[in-house]
Amino acid sequence: MWNRIWTIAKARIIEFYRDRSALGWNLLFPFLIIAGFSTMFAGGGNTLFTVGVLGAKLPGAGPVAPQYRNLREAPTAKLVPFASRKEALDGLARHRLDLVIDPGSGRYWLDRASARGRTLERLLFTRMPAATAGQPLSMPPVSYLEWLFPGVLAMNMMFSALYGVGYVVVRYRKNGVLKRLSVTPTRPWEFLTAQIISRLIVLLASTGTVFAGCSLLYGFKTRGSYLDLVLVFAVGGFCLIALGLVVASRSSSEEFAEGLLNLIALPMMFLSEVWFSLEGARPWVRQISRFFPLTYIVEGARMVMNEGAGLFELKYHLLALALMAVLFLAVGSKLFTWQRE
Repeated sequence: MWNRIWTIAKARIIEFYRDRSALGWNLLFPFLIIAGFSTMFAGGGNTLFTVGVLGAKLPGAGPVAPQYRNLREAPTAKLVPFASRKEALDGLARHRLDLVIDPGSGRYWLDRASARGRTLERLLFTRMPAATAGQPLSMPPVSYLEWLFPGVLAMNMMFSALYGVGYVVVRYRKNGVLKRLSVTPTRPWEFLTAQIISRLIVLLASTGTVFAGCSLLYGFKTRGSYLDLVLVFAVGGFCLIALGLVVASRSSSEEFAEGLLNLIALPMMFLSEVWFSLEGARPWVRQISRFFPLTYIVEGARMVMNEGAGLFELKYHLLALALMAVLFLAVGSKLFTWQRE
Protein backbone atom coordinates (compact mmCIF):
# COMPACT_ATOMS: atom_id res chain seq x y z
CA MET A 1 0.00 0.00 0.00
CA TRP A 2 2.54 2.60 1.10
CA ASN A 3 4.87 1.47 -1.68
CA ARG A 4 2.17 2.32 -4.22
CA ILE A 5 1.49 5.69 -2.59
CA TRP A 6 5.16 6.64 -2.49
CA THR A 7 5.74 5.46 -6.08
CA ILE A 8 2.93 7.70 -7.38
CA ALA A 9 4.05 10.62 -5.19
CA LYS A 10 7.67 10.26 -6.31
CA ALA A 11 6.64 10.14 -9.96
CA ARG A 12 4.60 13.34 -9.55
CA ILE A 13 7.51 15.14 -7.83
CA ILE A 14 9.89 14.13 -10.61
CA GLU A 15 7.35 15.24 -13.23
CA PHE A 16 7.09 18.67 -11.59
CA TYR A 17 10.83 19.24 -11.34
CA ARG A 18 11.34 18.14 -14.94
CA ASP A 19 8.85 20.79 -16.04
CA ARG A 20 11.32 23.68 -16.03
CA SER A 21 8.73 26.31 -16.93
CA ALA A 22 6.46 25.43 -13.97
CA LEU A 23 9.42 25.14 -11.62
CA GLY A 24 10.90 28.44 -12.77
CA TRP A 25 7.60 30.28 -12.49
CA ASN A 26 6.95 28.98 -8.95
CA LEU A 27 10.35 30.25 -7.84
CA LEU A 28 10.63 33.40 -9.96
CA PHE A 29 7.13 34.86 -9.58
CA PRO A 30 7.41 35.81 -5.86
CA PHE A 31 10.88 37.31 -6.43
CA LEU A 32 9.50 39.49 -9.23
CA ILE A 33 6.66 40.77 -7.03
CA ILE A 34 8.95 41.61 -4.11
CA ALA A 35 11.53 43.20 -6.43
CA GLY A 36 8.84 45.30 -8.09
CA PHE A 37 7.40 46.58 -4.84
CA SER A 38 10.85 47.21 -3.37
CA THR A 39 11.62 49.40 -6.39
CA MET A 40 8.32 51.25 -6.11
CA PHE A 41 8.79 52.00 -2.41
CA ALA A 42 12.56 52.52 -2.47
CA GLY A 43 12.13 56.23 -1.73
CA GLY A 44 10.73 55.70 1.74
CA GLY A 45 7.12 56.67 2.53
CA ASN A 46 4.05 55.98 0.46
CA THR A 47 2.43 58.69 -1.65
CA LEU A 48 -1.16 59.05 -0.46
CA PHE A 49 -2.10 62.32 -2.18
CA THR A 50 -1.20 63.91 -5.50
CA VAL A 51 -1.63 67.69 -5.54
CA GLY A 52 -1.49 69.92 -8.60
CA VAL A 53 0.09 73.33 -7.99
CA LEU A 54 -0.76 76.23 -10.32
CA GLY A 55 1.84 78.71 -11.48
CA ALA A 56 4.64 76.15 -12.01
CA LYS A 57 5.88 77.08 -8.53
CA LEU A 58 5.80 74.80 -5.50
CA PRO A 59 4.71 76.09 -2.08
CA GLY A 60 7.53 77.46 0.02
CA ALA A 61 8.98 79.97 -2.44
CA GLY A 62 7.55 83.48 -2.35
CA PRO A 63 4.23 84.54 -0.77
CA VAL A 64 1.87 81.63 -0.23
CA ALA A 65 -1.30 81.00 1.73
CA PRO A 66 -0.60 79.85 5.34
CA GLN A 67 -2.20 76.42 4.93
CA TYR A 68 0.23 75.58 2.11
CA ARG A 69 3.49 76.50 3.80
CA ASN A 70 4.24 73.03 5.15
CA LEU A 71 2.67 71.06 2.32
CA ARG A 72 5.97 70.61 0.52
CA GLU A 73 7.46 68.84 3.57
CA ALA A 74 4.52 66.43 3.88
CA PRO A 75 5.96 62.92 3.31
CA THR A 76 2.70 61.51 1.90
CA ALA A 77 1.91 64.30 -0.60
CA LYS A 78 3.37 64.47 -4.10
CA LEU A 79 3.29 67.98 -5.59
CA VAL A 80 3.04 68.41 -9.36
CA PRO A 81 3.50 71.95 -10.80
CA PHE A 82 1.24 73.16 -13.66
CA ALA A 83 1.56 76.30 -15.75
CA SER A 84 -1.99 75.95 -17.11
CA ARG A 85 -5.11 75.87 -14.95
CA LYS A 86 -6.99 73.95 -17.67
CA GLU A 87 -4.37 71.20 -17.72
CA ALA A 88 -4.46 70.88 -13.94
CA LEU A 89 -8.26 70.75 -13.81
CA ASP A 90 -8.31 68.15 -16.59
CA GLY A 91 -6.01 65.98 -14.44
CA LEU A 92 -8.36 66.47 -11.48
CA ALA A 93 -11.41 65.48 -13.56
CA ARG A 94 -9.65 62.29 -14.71
CA HIS A 95 -8.62 61.25 -11.18
CA ARG A 96 -4.90 61.78 -11.78
CA LEU A 97 -4.91 64.50 -9.09
CA ASP A 98 -6.62 64.65 -5.71
CA LEU A 99 -6.54 68.43 -5.32
CA VAL A 100 -5.51 71.50 -7.32
CA ILE A 101 -4.26 74.56 -5.44
CA ASP A 102 -3.23 78.10 -6.28
CA PRO A 103 -0.57 78.96 -3.65
CA GLY A 104 -0.67 82.70 -4.32
CA SER A 105 -4.39 83.27 -3.90
CA GLY A 106 -5.18 80.38 -1.59
CA ARG A 107 -7.88 79.02 -3.93
CA TYR A 108 -8.28 75.28 -4.51
CA TRP A 109 -10.37 72.83 -6.54
CA LEU A 110 -11.39 69.24 -5.80
CA ASP A 111 -13.76 66.50 -6.91
CA ARG A 112 -16.38 66.06 -4.16
CA ALA A 113 -16.83 62.43 -5.22
CA SER A 114 -13.18 61.66 -4.39
CA ALA A 115 -12.61 60.40 -0.83
CA ARG A 116 -8.92 61.35 -0.95
CA GLY A 117 -9.77 64.84 -2.16
CA ARG A 118 -12.22 65.40 0.69
CA THR A 119 -9.71 64.01 3.18
CA LEU A 120 -6.98 66.34 1.95
CA GLU A 121 -9.38 69.28 2.10
CA ARG A 122 -10.16 68.58 5.74
CA LEU A 123 -6.49 68.19 6.60
CA LEU A 124 -5.57 71.50 4.98
CA PHE A 125 -8.56 73.70 5.72
CA THR A 126 -10.02 72.47 9.01
CA ARG A 127 -8.60 74.08 12.10
CA MET A 128 -7.48 71.28 14.43
CA PRO A 129 -7.08 71.64 18.22
CA ALA A 130 -3.57 71.58 19.57
CA ALA A 131 -2.34 68.00 19.92
CA THR A 132 -0.15 66.47 22.57
CA ALA A 133 3.33 65.31 21.71
CA GLY A 134 3.42 62.16 19.61
CA GLN A 135 4.40 59.00 21.47
CA PRO A 136 6.85 56.48 20.00
CA LEU A 137 5.74 52.96 19.12
CA SER A 138 6.24 50.36 21.82
CA MET A 139 7.12 47.76 19.16
CA PRO A 140 9.46 47.89 16.17
CA PRO A 141 7.64 49.14 13.05
CA VAL A 142 7.03 46.82 10.11
CA SER A 143 7.62 48.14 6.59
CA TYR A 144 5.06 47.53 3.86
CA LEU A 145 7.41 45.05 2.15
CA GLU A 146 7.73 43.03 5.36
CA TRP A 147 3.94 43.13 5.72
CA LEU A 148 3.47 42.10 2.09
CA PHE A 149 6.02 39.25 2.06
CA PRO A 150 3.94 36.63 3.98
CA GLY A 151 0.97 37.34 1.71
CA VAL A 152 3.04 36.83 -1.43
CA LEU A 153 4.35 33.50 -0.10
CA ALA A 154 0.82 32.34 0.75
CA MET A 155 -0.56 33.49 -2.62
CA ASN A 156 2.18 31.59 -4.47
CA MET A 157 1.30 28.50 -2.43
CA MET A 158 -2.36 28.91 -3.32
CA PHE A 159 -1.76 28.98 -7.08
CA SER A 160 0.72 26.10 -6.89
CA ALA A 161 -1.65 23.97 -4.80
CA LEU A 162 -4.84 24.62 -6.78
CA TYR A 163 -3.39 24.36 -10.26
CA GLY A 164 -0.73 21.78 -9.38
CA VAL A 165 -3.44 19.36 -8.21
CA GLY A 166 -6.74 20.49 -9.70
CA TYR A 167 -5.51 21.13 -13.22
CA VAL A 168 -3.05 18.21 -13.34
CA VAL A 169 -5.53 15.55 -12.15
CA VAL A 170 -8.06 16.76 -14.73
CA ARG A 171 -5.35 16.43 -17.39
CA TYR A 172 -4.63 12.88 -16.18
CA ARG A 173 -8.31 12.02 -16.53
CA LYS A 174 -8.57 13.57 -19.98
CA ASN A 175 -5.41 11.83 -21.23
CA GLY A 176 -6.49 8.41 -19.93
CA VAL A 177 -3.85 8.14 -17.19
CA LEU A 178 -6.49 7.66 -14.49
CA LYS A 179 -8.28 5.07 -16.61
CA ARG A 180 -5.10 2.99 -16.77
CA LEU A 181 -4.55 3.41 -13.01
CA SER A 182 -8.09 2.21 -12.33
CA VAL A 183 -7.23 -1.33 -13.52
CA THR A 184 -4.23 -1.55 -11.17
CA PRO A 185 -4.40 -2.44 -7.46
CA THR A 186 -4.24 1.31 -6.69
CA ARG A 187 -7.31 2.49 -4.81
CA PRO A 188 -8.72 6.04 -5.14
CA TRP A 189 -7.69 7.10 -1.65
CA GLU A 190 -4.13 5.91 -2.29
CA PHE A 191 -3.92 8.02 -5.44
CA LEU A 192 -5.32 11.08 -3.65
CA THR A 193 -2.94 10.59 -0.72
CA ALA A 194 -0.01 10.40 -3.13
CA GLN A 195 -1.11 13.66 -4.79
CA ILE A 196 -1.35 15.39 -1.41
CA ILE A 197 2.08 14.16 -0.26
CA SER A 198 3.83 15.05 -3.52
CA ARG A 199 2.33 18.52 -3.82
CA LEU A 200 2.92 19.30 -0.13
CA ILE A 201 6.61 18.40 -0.49
CA VAL A 202 6.84 20.63 -3.58
CA LEU A 203 5.01 23.49 -1.83
CA LEU A 204 7.20 23.48 1.26
CA ALA A 205 10.42 23.13 -0.76
CA SER A 206 9.60 25.95 -3.18
CA THR A 207 8.23 28.22 -0.43
CA GLY A 208 11.34 27.60 1.69
CA THR A 209 13.58 28.45 -1.28
CA VAL A 210 11.72 31.71 -1.97
CA PHE A 211 11.66 32.58 1.73
CA ALA A 212 15.40 32.04 2.14
CA GLY A 213 16.25 33.93 -1.06
CA CYS A 214 14.10 36.99 -0.28
CA SER A 215 15.28 37.07 3.34
CA LEU A 216 18.90 37.14 2.20
CA LEU A 217 18.30 39.75 -0.50
CA TYR A 218 16.02 42.13 1.41
CA GLY A 219 16.83 41.35 5.04
CA PHE A 220 13.31 40.31 6.08
CA LYS A 221 13.12 39.30 9.74
CA THR A 222 11.00 36.56 11.27
CA ARG A 223 10.15 37.56 14.83
CA GLY A 224 8.54 34.25 15.73
CA SER A 225 9.62 30.63 15.53
CA TYR A 226 10.53 29.13 12.16
CA LEU A 227 8.90 25.85 13.23
CA ASP A 228 5.62 27.67 13.84
CA LEU A 229 5.89 29.27 10.42
CA VAL A 230 6.51 25.89 8.77
CA LEU A 231 3.48 24.49 10.61
CA VAL A 232 1.25 27.32 9.32
CA PHE A 233 2.40 26.76 5.75
CA ALA A 234 2.14 22.96 6.05
CA VAL A 235 -1.43 22.96 7.40
CA GLY A 236 -2.40 25.75 5.01
CA GLY A 237 -0.84 23.97 2.05
CA PHE A 238 -2.66 20.75 2.94
CA CYS A 239 -5.96 22.66 3.07
CA LEU A 240 -5.38 24.30 -0.34
CA ILE A 241 -4.38 20.97 -1.91
CA ALA A 242 -7.57 19.38 -0.57
CA LEU A 243 -9.55 22.25 -2.12
CA GLY A 244 -7.85 21.58 -5.45
CA LEU A 245 -8.88 17.93 -5.22
CA VAL A 246 -12.53 18.97 -4.92
CA VAL A 247 -12.25 20.77 -8.27
CA ALA A 248 -10.43 17.79 -9.84
CA SER A 249 -12.70 15.10 -8.41
CA ARG A 250 -15.02 14.84 -11.44
CA SER A 251 -13.96 17.49 -13.96
CA SER A 252 -12.86 16.15 -17.33
CA SER A 253 -12.45 19.44 -19.21
CA GLU A 254 -9.27 21.44 -18.66
CA GLU A 255 -11.03 24.62 -19.75
CA PHE A 256 -13.84 24.11 -17.23
CA ALA A 257 -11.36 23.25 -14.47
CA GLU A 258 -9.27 26.34 -15.24
CA GLY A 259 -12.32 28.59 -15.10
CA LEU A 260 -13.46 27.06 -11.83
CA LEU A 261 -9.98 27.41 -10.32
CA ASN A 262 -9.89 31.07 -11.36
CA LEU A 263 -13.31 31.57 -9.81
CA ILE A 264 -11.92 30.22 -6.53
CA ALA A 265 -8.44 31.76 -6.60
CA LEU A 266 -9.14 35.35 -7.66
CA PRO A 267 -11.61 36.25 -4.85
CA MET A 268 -9.23 34.70 -2.32
CA MET A 269 -6.31 36.70 -3.70
CA PHE A 270 -8.15 40.02 -3.39
CA LEU A 271 -10.17 39.40 -0.21
CA SER A 272 -7.58 37.60 1.94
CA GLU A 273 -5.49 40.74 2.64
CA VAL A 274 -2.61 39.67 0.42
CA TRP A 275 -2.16 43.17 -1.05
CA PHE A 276 -4.10 45.44 1.31
CA SER A 277 -5.86 45.38 4.65
CA LEU A 278 -9.65 45.01 4.87
CA GLU A 279 -9.75 47.04 8.08
CA GLY A 280 -11.89 49.76 6.50
CA ALA A 281 -14.01 47.47 4.30
CA ARG A 282 -17.69 46.83 4.81
CA PRO A 283 -18.48 44.23 7.52
CA TRP A 284 -20.02 41.77 5.05
CA VAL A 285 -16.83 41.80 2.97
CA ARG A 286 -14.76 40.95 6.01
CA GLN A 287 -17.21 38.19 6.95
CA ILE A 288 -16.90 36.63 3.48
CA SER A 289 -13.10 36.65 3.77
CA ARG A 290 -13.34 34.41 6.86
CA PHE A 291 -14.58 31.55 4.65
CA PHE A 292 -11.35 31.57 2.60
CA PRO A 293 -8.46 29.34 3.72
CA LEU A 294 -5.97 31.83 2.29
CA THR A 295 -7.13 34.40 4.86
CA TYR A 296 -6.02 32.20 7.76
CA ILE A 297 -2.71 31.33 6.09
CA VAL A 298 -1.86 34.99 5.44
CA GLU A 299 -2.91 36.10 8.92
CA GLY A 300 -1.06 33.24 10.59
CA ALA A 301 2.14 33.82 8.62
CA ARG A 302 2.04 37.57 9.38
CA MET A 303 1.46 36.90 13.06
CA VAL A 304 4.59 34.72 13.18
CA MET A 305 6.84 36.81 10.91
CA ASN A 306 5.76 40.34 11.87
CA GLU A 307 4.46 39.97 15.43
CA GLY A 308 6.39 36.99 16.84
CA ALA A 309 3.23 35.03 17.70
CA GLY A 310 3.45 31.50 19.04
CA LEU A 311 1.32 28.39 18.71
CA PHE A 312 -1.17 29.55 21.35
CA GLU A 313 -2.00 32.68 19.36
CA LEU A 314 -2.24 30.61 16.17
CA LYS A 315 -4.60 27.95 17.52
CA TYR A 316 -7.76 29.33 15.91
CA HIS A 317 -6.08 29.76 12.52
CA LEU A 318 -4.66 26.23 12.57
CA LEU A 319 -7.96 24.78 13.74
CA ALA A 320 -9.92 26.56 11.00
CA LEU A 321 -7.47 25.35 8.34
CA ALA A 322 -7.57 21.78 9.66
CA LEU A 323 -11.39 21.70 9.69
CA MET A 324 -11.57 23.10 6.16
CA ALA A 325 -8.99 20.55 4.98
CA VAL A 326 -10.98 17.64 6.43
CA LEU A 327 -14.17 18.96 4.81
CA PHE A 328 -12.54 19.47 1.39
CA LEU A 329 -10.84 16.07 1.54
CA ALA A 330 -14.09 14.31 2.45
CA VAL A 331 -15.98 15.99 -0.41
CA GLY A 332 -13.18 15.35 -2.91
CA SER A 333 -12.88 11.70 -1.95
CA LYS A 334 -16.65 11.20 -2.16
CA LEU A 335 -16.91 12.78 -5.61
CA PHE A 336 -13.72 11.35 -7.10
CA THR A 337 -14.00 9.16 -10.19
CA TRP A 338 -11.33 7.54 -12.34
CA GLN A 339 -12.90 7.97 -15.75
CA ARG A 340 -14.68 10.71 -17.68
CA GLU A 341 -18.43 10.76 -17.35
